Amino acid sequence: MSEVKVRFAPSPTGRLHVGNARVAVLNWLAARSKAGEFLLRMDDTDRERSTKAFEREILEDLKWLGLDWDDFVRQSARQGRYDAAVARLKAKGRLYPCFETAEELELKRKIQLGRGKPPVYDRAALDLSAEEQAALMADGRAPHWRFKLADQPIEWTDLGRGAVRFEAGHLSDPVLLREDGRPLYTLSSVVDDGEFFITHVIRGEDHVANTAVQIELFQALGYDAPRFAHLPLMVGADGKQLSKRLGSLALGDLRAQGVQPEALVAYLARLGTPTAPEGSDTLDSLTPGFDIAVFGRAAPRFDPKELAQLNAKVLHRKPYAALAEALRQAGVDEALWDAVRENVESLEDAPHWAAAAYGEIEPERAPEDEAYLAQAADLLPDEPFDAETYPVWIGRLKEASGRKGKGLFMPLRRALTGRAHGPDLGALLPLMGRARAVRRLKGG
Repeated sequence: MSEVKVRFAPSPTGRLHVGNARVAVLNWLAARSKAGEFLLRMDDTDRERSTKAFEREILEDLKWLGLDWDDFVRQSARQGRYDAAVARLKAKGRLYPCFETAEELELKRKIQLGRGKPPVYDRAALDLSAEEQAALMADGRAPHWRFKLADQPIEWTDLGRGAVRFEAGHLSDPVLLREDGRPLYTLSSVVDDGEFFITHVIRGEDHVANTAVQIELFQALGYDAPRFAHLPLMVGADGKQLSKRLGSLALGDLRAQGVQPEALVAYLARLGTPTAPEGSDTLDSLTPGFDIAVFGRAAPRFDPKELAQLNAKVLHRKPYAALAEALRQAGVDEALWDAVRENVESLEDAPHWAAAAYGEIEPERAPEDEAYLAQAADLLPDEPFDAETYPVWIGRLKEASGRKGKGLFMPLRRALTGRAHGPDLGALLPLMGRARAVRRLKGG
């Protein structure tokens, strides 16, 4: 058995978003940095919302990020193991049937809150006699089953939060089994973590209360509890909750926008640490020395602008072969990519530069520059164009027009490319050709 074994457990009820991806990346790095194992577990027990289509998208997203796994399991295939765990807990007297409806439980919570008490389940079901239970079931009420917590504090040393303690009576006995016999996440996750010998669970701090319950459940079922690390949840660049705006941060959307997987992985792996991501970061370079202890306690801010800047740095380093399929679809060949790659911010820019070099664009022309642009067209050297064409042309223009600086260069760039910023015109002009350049300079 590996010294370190972690798991990533998405639910196929939707697409992966950046929050899920960060958990996956950190777990993968934690395992690989210790030559450990990474288990991919599909938490697909929600029959109504889980779909094979979402599962396929999750697998594709993980592969796109560059993450691999050593084992794969679906919870839907493990019902027998959960049934066995339920039987053990019942035999130990740790599971008890409850018959309250959702409305009755909500009323109890409101009464407790109104009295200034924590909304903890009052264990009223434990007072029901066997006859009363039988009468409720005869009346058509199926029980849900709760795990009886011990009346003692729950403590552990968290790798993210340090010492954590939950006092007895501050947590409700959790429901482990629905009325239809299906296990809830709390039970199925503990059984899987125990039986697959998971050593470390790295997840968001919204699971801290769940962990308190699960630690006691591990003990009741005779499993070794893993080490836990709970990290602050990401927020937006404005410091506000991120989850409400996740529609645009699904991995599929980011991929469609031209975000490179290396950029996203590096950004998520460094977010919340003192080290800024670099355009040269890869999974291989991030793995050695990975340490969950370097992550701070402040909520990390996910800033799309920072990701875009990092993505541009990654693109600037990528050869044509690494992006050939996407670039070919955008009409960009290797010569054009070599000319423009250090100036692109995203692959979404590629179609524009293909049109600038080989197609048609809408030139930007200021009325006061018309005479100058016509002069530039007349002074443009004859073909064939090469690396010396542009400097020769600029030399002629400078002497003939008396212009210099931005007044010399900017009108040419706007007319030839339709943009104020971009790649070296000296590299772009031979690809564009004389006829196309003259047509844009003269406005024809």
